[in-house]
Amino acid sequence: MTIWICATCAIEHSDSDSPPLRCEICSDERQFVPEDGQKWTTRERLADAGYRVVVVEVEPGLYGVTTEPELGIGQRGFLVQTPAGNLLFEPPGFIDEASVDAIRHLGGVAVIASSHPHLTGASIQWSHAFDRVPVYVSQKDEAWIRRPDPVIELWNDRIDLLPGISMIECGGHFAGSSVVHWSAGAEGRGVLLTGDTIAIGADRTSVNVMRSFVNRIPLPERAVRRIMDTTLPLSFDRLYSAFGVVTEQAHEITDRSLRRYISWLRGEIPE
Repeated sequence: MTIWICATCAIEHSDSDSPPLRCEICSDERQFVPEDGQKWTTRERLADAGYRVVVVEVEPGLYGVTTEPELGIGQRGFLVQTPAGNLLFEPPGFIDEASVDAIRHLGGVAVIASSHPHLTGASIQWSHAFDRVPVYVSQKDEAWIRRPDPVIELWNDRIDLLPGISMIECGGHFAGSSVVHWSAGAEGRGVLLTGDTIAIGADRTSVNVMRSFVNRIPLPERAVRRIMDTTLPLSFDRLYSAFGVVTEQAHEITDRSLRRYISWLRGEIPE
């Protein structure tokens, strides 16, 4: 039996002798199937092609976890260190012995989570490599689980993953799209890990929210307000998305950017 990995989104699928007919994640309106069609790969093929996991400190207690070369969507996952154990947030779709050793050297993994279904990667393989630690998935996104496993634990609304690390549902991009609040991050000013729940603008001084970023599908005002209502009560000065970082004043930037979004939806800003 083989663990099949979608070559486009790098999400692991259920063990089988042959690959699935299609990746439901990529077939959804929020993602895409490449023009040349659905393709599959495996961990063994990726290893033979020279893929490796790179772990780099981005601030004290926080490490970026990526692959070289870029795999799938190409997001940056994170390892958050705490005295009670580490969170692996949005792990890559590739894993090997060297990457497990690198993470184990930093204290291992106590819990795994992702902001939404696009960024779950090889969560189950990573869990199995670290004594089958829990993989938290929003109950609202249960239908998007591609590799069911007993390590998956469903949750709703808000959960404390570890002391000082909470995950909060915001909705928007997916019904269960979430953010992680790390209170000790940014030298105690607070960090928000958002995946694609809140994305960072190319100017690095704005953020944005969408139902689909690649297909340019916006969100209605009610969804934007829910994201504001769940994130703005949190204390944070720095924000890491799947592809960038707002190093300071992230709370103010989030507030201003999402209010501007609503003003555009309402037609209040002159063209």
